[in-house]
Amino acid sequence: MLGKVAVTLRRDEPVRVALSQLSSFPSETSLGVEGSSRRSVVATIRLITAERDGYNSGNSPVIYILLFLLGVLVATQLNRGIYRLAWFARPIGPWSAPHQDAPGRRWADRIPVIGWLALSREASLHGRGFWIRPMLIELATGICFAGLYWHEVGRFVDAQQLPSFATLGILQAQYFSHIILFSLMLVATFIDFDEQTIPDAITVPGAIIGLILAAALPMCREIVWVGRPPQPEFLSVVSGVMRERNWLALLASERSLLIGLACFLGWCVAVVPWLWTTRRGLGKAFQYFAASFRRRLSLGMVLVAVVGTATIALVWVLGNAGPIGPQHRWDSLFSALVGMAAGGGLIWAVRIVGSHALGQEAMGFGDVTLMAMIGAFLGWQSTLIIFFLAPFAALFISVSQWLLTRRRDIAFGPYLCAGACYLVVDWDNLWNRARPIFELGLFVPGVLAVGLALMGIMLIGLRWLRETFLGVDEEIDDSNAPLPAAPSSEPAAPEDSN
Repeated sequence: MLGKVAVTLRRDEPVRVALSQLSSFPSETSLGVEGSSRRSVVATIRLITAERDGYNSGNSPVIYILLFLLGVLVATQLNRGIYRLAWFARPIGPWSAPHQDAPGRRWADRIPVIGWLALSREASLHGRGFWIRPMLIELATGICFAGLYWHEVGRFVDAQQLPSFATLGILQAQYFSHIILFSLMLVATFIDFDEQTIPDAITVPGAIIGLILAAALPMCREIVWVGRPPQPEFLSVVSGVMRERNWLALLASERSLLIGLACFLGWCVAVVPWLWTTRRGLGKAFQYFAASFRRRLSLGMVLVAVVGTATIALVWVLGNAGPIGPQHRWDSLFSALVGMAAGGGLIWAVRIVGSHALGQEAMGFGDVTLMAMIGAFLGWQSTLIIFFLAPFAALFISVSQWLLTRRRDIAFGPYLCAGACYLVVDWDNLWNRARPIFELGLFVPGVLAVGLALMGIMLIGLRWLRETFLGVDEEIDDSNAPLPAAPSSEPAAPEDSN
């Protein structure tokens, strides 16, 4: 975004100062791509940060009023999704069929915010004060839509004498992407709070939406400062990583296409609810996996895999030309694909380590698909930052929850969403702090492995403390649990899932 491009300058410095400083960059650097001319740098940055005096339509007060109303209207359907997409769906809200013992709906019930006051008449059916949370969600979403626009667009329009239309388009494209992500995470958060589950009906379509936005609207990516001397570029797979090869050459090669397809098809396999259990040996584990995967694989997911594969290949062929910049579709889609795979894989690894350390399921698989969705929107670098942010929020809130209610269950999805929201709002600061980690290059996987090991040790210590001082045995003994029948030539898939 505009403010992010000028992150090394004072917020109130005009863009012409940024351009004058960019003109002093070495002639062999262009948005992190070696071998391009200095003219490409200046031309691309002018596209992103150009001024046009007197162009005030991007920050009219009317925009904030309309965005507030839009947020309130969108939240009415988000509330509907919170109650309709939950595992135990509930007939709550003016857009759902009323409870069989409730009076019929009135037209006034569907008025945003105010309608919930009228629906308080159903408190005897849904619980005292049930209407307060959805009413506050609608108000808060409207405020969020307007406030985020000011944070990501309006304040920079004011400070920089208003950007040109192209620049305003980039700012608004990023804002559009973020409010879609926020809306999806809001539904997932409150369902997870209520039931400790995150429906695939949110995260699977959400990840697909993230990929579509990356290909159709590549300018919605974040803008970062990388390298020495610092130079701006749209967030990509190698942003922040010290590299010697020409990134354009790698993008144009079949290698990037194969990596992107592997990420996408791996995600398609992961979201199918298959079974993996080694209690009867590794051979049986593969048999159970094949049987359950074949049984649970839907026609819809097959179509997603086929259409997605063809679309990815088409974007690689048609969207791979030209210099790296706001319109390079394959660079954007490739970043989203790697981000989706990295986000899901990271939380999957946490799930495995945590389950073994605690002796029980540490995280649901919904957290894995949730982080994959976030990675599709924000890239793999963001998932790494969120991975380190979320546990702090979860630890603080879970300890407070245990002290107040003695509940030990943790819905981790909301803390992943909280970390993602904080990352978007404070992107400049967090990127600058995390960039030295990304510059480690191939050492980044090693840093992650060390982090997972330390997390496992911490959880083992926590388990020991609970068992020793609180007398709580967290381990679940499933030695007497029934095993699925041994597979035959056409084995039946057990009911457990990945």
